Amino acid sequence: MANRFVSPKKLLQTTLRCSFSTRPLNAAAPSSLTAVSPLTLEDKPPTTTSTTTTPFTTFSNSTINLDDTKSLFSSLSTTKLLRSAINLHAAAVEPMVDLGMWVMNSKLMNAGLLRGVMVAGIRHTFFEHFCAGENPAEACRKVNEIWDCGLRGMLVYALEHAGDNESCDRNLDGFLRTVEAAKSLPPSSVSCVIVKITAICPMGLLKRVSDLLRWEYKNESYQLPWKLNTLPIFTDSSPFYHTPIKPNPLTPEEEQNLYLGHERLEKLCQKCLEANVPLSIDAEDTSVQPSIDYFTYSAALRYNKDDNPIVYGTIQSYLKDAKERLYSATSAAEKMGVPMGFKLVRGAYMSSERKLASSLGVESPIHNTIDQTHACFNDCASFMLEKTANGSGAVVLATHNLESGTKAAEKARELGIEKEKQKLQFAQLYGMADSLSFGLRNAGFQVSKYMPFGPVELVMPYLLRRAEENRGLLSASTLDRQLLRKELKRRLKDAIM
Repeated sequence: MANRFVSPKKLLQTTLRCSFSTRPLNAAAPSSLTAVSPLTLEDKPPTTTSTTTTPFTTFSNSTINLDDTKSLFSSLSTTKLLRSAINLHAAAVEPMVDLGMWVMNSKLMNAGLLRGVMVAGIRHTFFEHFCAGENPAEACRKVNEIWDCGLRGMLVYALEHAGDNESCDRNLDGFLRTVEAAKSLPPSSVSCVIVKITAICPMGLLKRVSDLLRWEYKNESYQLPWKLNTLPIFTDSSPFYHTPIKPNPLTPEEEQNLYLGHERLEKLCQKCLEANVPLSIDAEDTSVQPSIDYFTYSAALRYNKDDNPIVYGTIQSYLKDAKERLYSATSAAEKMGVPMGFKLVRGAYMSSERKLASSLGVESPIHNTIDQTHACFNDCASFMLEKTANGSGAVVLATHNLESGTKAAEKARELGIEKEKQKLQFAQLYGMADSLSFGLRNAGFQVSKYMPFGPVELVMPYLLRRAEENRGLLSASTLDRQLLRKELKRRLKDAIM
């Protein structure tokens, strides 16, 4: 029976290892646009000052012009502007959001009539504003809409946290259909497809694999027989408190399930390669992030070839070890001749990370101040922009922060990176930070919107987790709401005159 588990795993190891061995290779101050990761929806750490400096140039408004709202929102109808303004103002009222979350998590939702009313209410308000639809066809229509506005789409089948192989297989089918749907859209209108490894590999197994990877890093004599070739996952400053004692080895059944997880990711990577659509793998919390990186890097070593990254990893800059891990992984990839793509975000699990660290009496893995997070994001962005300029990397700068966006645009201009170059992307959430998106678009850069979609009732847990983790995010979107009001007043005035 053991041979049934070992044989396919050995075959996959051999394949990837052969592929692997043949390759050569001043902190930004918070702006009035909330300082968050747009792709993982995290708000702000506590504010204190920081003396950290970055290699970015002095802030300048010359690159991104937000003053001319007529030019900024020229591609949006007045109806769309009005609905956006109403939804953003409603979402900014935290007591309303709290009440909605309480109702959605309460037993009241077991009552069929109330559940139907609530789901319908969410579908026609927040869901329509922040999500791209309930299926790939609806999401593709939304991509076409923003493509007409000069923006690109990041398609996100918003399911995660699968518990068994049956759920993983079902989720994989949804991701494959997403890639297939993207092929029907205009070339370049989809910048990437997003996947969460927790949707295609059971969560419990990912925690087990992360524990074993941590233990191996801290104990060099400890060897993992199932481990594929990968890039560096840890640095000495990474958090290891999740694994206080030696974990048990994977059982034969767990090894088989791990192989199945790799196989699902392989199918998805192959589908993306055939469609010439990059696959971006989202980050998770630190309890499972080592296994997420392990999946990401082992796939990247096989599929990222010829200066064309297909697989992108994600670096969360609110983590204290983010910069070192980014430097270490890119350095190793360069030595192997593997082009790496990274999506830079600020992070999405601040509350839960800090609660866990506090409960264990250990230091939080997240930067102590928001300035340190800004500085880390800007340092990582500058580093990846230089790699991109030299032709050895690709980067998605996912930020809602006006100052970070402006500094990155100025840096790209200094380095001579062509604005239309596909290997430099900016990104913001669908339904948020539109002013920054359009400002960067008007400056000539490639800009994408992170567009989650899926059935309302299945996506609801995703939305609730994001709302809980990102308290204050929407209420901090002051600049967007101000600019929307300004443009609506201008249009009203023009209509009257």
